[in-house]
Amino acid sequence: MPRVAVEDSSRLSLRIRPEDKALLVRAVSYTQTDLTAFVLQNALEAAKAVIIEAERVTLSDRDSLLVLSALENPPAPNQKLLAAAQTLPHLQRAGGLAQEQV
Repeated sequence: MPRVAVEDSSRLSLRIRPEDKALLVRAVSYTQTDLTAFVLQNALEAAKAVIIEAERVTLSDRDSLLVLSALENPPAPNQKLLAAAQTLPHLQRAGGLAQEQV
């Protein structure tokens, strides 16, 4: 019967081929660490690299210029945006969006 995973456990179990484990143990022997720390450190570095690559936004030169232009010269807010801003409590206390800001 398979074991049920416990969600609050900080333990991670995995099956590994003997030759793969031997390779890891060999690599660990060259470091000042143990197998758990070695695997964890390298897995975390790989995970961070995957996340950075997946969440990176790459713009073409044309798109970069459009973004910079929009930041330097933002369009005036439309009525829908002004209405939405009026529903925010911190803007209501501050008197909403001033017309000179528009």
